[in-house]
Amino acid sequence: MIKFQDIKVGDYLMADNDGDKLTGEVTNLNGDEKQVCVDTGTQEFWFETSQLSAIPLDESQLTMLKFSKQENEDGTVKYMKGAFRILLPAKGNFNTMEIWYRDEKRHILQPISVHQLQNHFYEMTKVHLTDVPFS
Repeated sequence: MIKFQDIKVGDYLMADNDGDKLTGEVTNLNGDEKQVCVDTGTQEFWFETSQLSAIPLDESQLTMLKFSKQENEDGTVKYMKGAFRILLPAKGNFNTMEIWYRDEKRHILQPISVHQLQNHFYEMTKVHLTDVPFS
């Protein structure tokens, strides 16, 4: 379950609509009712936070978010989108990572989900992380 206060408009989440799990983008938040409106690509629906789950961050998600990949000689892997960088200690190891944008650097010491990366990205760049190319 995701805490309501951790969800931002623009975040990608997995929504459970009566057993049908759909990936979608948060389009609106209702703070009074603690409900989240998610656009699943065909329609917008309102969900309780108990119906939402995080999308684990992995290479396929970074590819969908239009990051380019660079495998380094030392075994580390760097993902890039504009001036934003993600450095993994080893290929496929998303347990820890270093992220940076210009002069700000953050060390992430546990696996994170797509919406958490989106929130870091926004805090650092002031631009929403979407599947649209960024420069």
